Amino acid sequence: MEADEVTIREQNFHSQVREYTICFLLFAVLYIVSYFVITRYKRKADEQEDEDAIVNRISLFLSTFTLAVSAGAVLLLPFSIISNEILLSFPQNYYIQWLNGSLIHGLWNLASLFSNLCLFVLMPFAFFFLESEGFAGLKKGIRARILETLVMLILLGLLILGIVWVASALIDNDATSMESLYDLWEFYLPYLYSCISLMGCLLLLLCTPVGLSRMFTVMGQLLVKPTILEDLDEQIYIITLEEEAIQRRLNGVSSTMEYNTVALRQELENVKSMKTKLERRKKASAWERNLVYPAVMILLLIETSISVLLVACNILCLLIDETAMPKGSGGPGIGNASLSTFGFVGAALEIILIFYLMVSSVVGFYSLRFFGNFTPRKDDTTMTKIIGNCVSILVLSSALPVMSRTLGITRFDLLGDFGRFNWLGNFYIVLSYNLLFAIVTTLCLVRKFTSAVREELFKALGLDKLHLSNNRRDSETTKPSANGHQKTL
Repeated sequence: MEADEVTIREQNFHSQVREYTICFLLFAVLYIVSYFVITRYKRKADEQEDEDAIVNRISLFLSTFTLAVSAGAVLLLPFSIISNEILLSFPQNYYIQWLNGSLIHGLWNLASLFSNLCLFVLMPFAFFFLESEGFAGLKKGIRARILETLVMLILLGLLILGIVWVASALIDNDATSMESLYDLWEFYLPYLYSCISLMGCLLLLLCTPVGLSRMFTVMGQLLVKPTILEDLDEQIYIITLEEEAIQRRLNGVSSTMEYNTVALRQELENVKSMKTKLERRKKASAWERNLVYPAVMILLLIETSISVLLVACNILCLLIDETAMPKGSGGPGIGNASLSTFGFVGAALEIILIFYLMVSSVVGFYSLRFFGNFTPRKDDTTMTKIIGNCVSILVLSSALPVMSRTLGITRFDLLGDFGRFNWLGNFYIVLSYNLLFAIVTTLCLVRKFTSAVREELFKALGLDKLHLSNNRRDSETTKPSANGHQKTL
């Protein structure tokens, strides 16, 4: 009997070591990839070992950790779906014994833990540490900056604690719910993360429909469009003449006219960029011009249509069946039954749609005017902006599994703390979320594909002249004068 207990303990120990090793290897790969991504956009600094360099390096490591956690949160649901199908197809295979329900649950718990850690501790610490200078009267140095950062973190924690406590008192004025907030680990942090998740889902609700319509424009800029009734040689000849004319004007401008020089250089860069695009279109093969671009556009349209149809079906399921709710629908477990009607093909389609929604949400996030200044630039992004981008992507990626389950993109149950959010059990919130997503996405797509028709209608009605007059007036108000200053009319 004792020998059996020892054997069971050894098996549990080895399984835990194996799970931790797998989690560490997966996170190490994500960390390395995230480091290369951040260093590609980070502004190059001097290689001197001063105080600011050390602070920037620490903030870089924390931002890389956060971006790796964000990537893990994005891969969490697809990895779980494909693991469920693999375990269902090969239940007794020796080489996939490491892939089990315990590992999947552990990954979900670690993703929730690290998301909370990055969102409430590491990223605020990196930002305050980067902006700190040390309290007045203390000796300047790393210790003084760490002390100021810790004090700011404590004050921020107290502020957030008070805000959440007051919000809970206003929303749910119950003695038990108020006393539960005193339990920091079991109730307060999950409640706070539930609020952050709701904000992230609302941000996804704003960004994803915009990104779904914006994806057509982005892919059109990346791919080579078909040349229909276009003479590329003539366009390249015209743009070459324009480039030469700007170059002659630039050579004839005196060095004292700084404004004219900067404007002409910017115009020359734009012309060169346009010439490069035209030359690329000319060098592209007929297959790339006439087959790849239409195929990609049709694929994007099919994926967007399937997403909207799945949301519409989920709305009907919510009205008919209570088990369609994302919370409280206890599933059969990992590896016991397929969660897709079409089996492995349906699971692959769900994974493609999840990645497509994530890419669309990121594109839509940077397309919004309010977040347009957050767009990173290669080798010219400050550390503060990198921290802001990492926090934004973390919020979006942490809310992605919740949004995918709420919209009915997948039937995979939310595990760990992701399935314990309070608002997931509210029927009206979930139904309203689905309705808003379907309506806003449809409106964005209709607005996207009818823009050419609307422009022609504006021209027919003569409304385009109003816009032309406004643009012309705006251009004239900033017309440069001879001395390089802006002339306001």
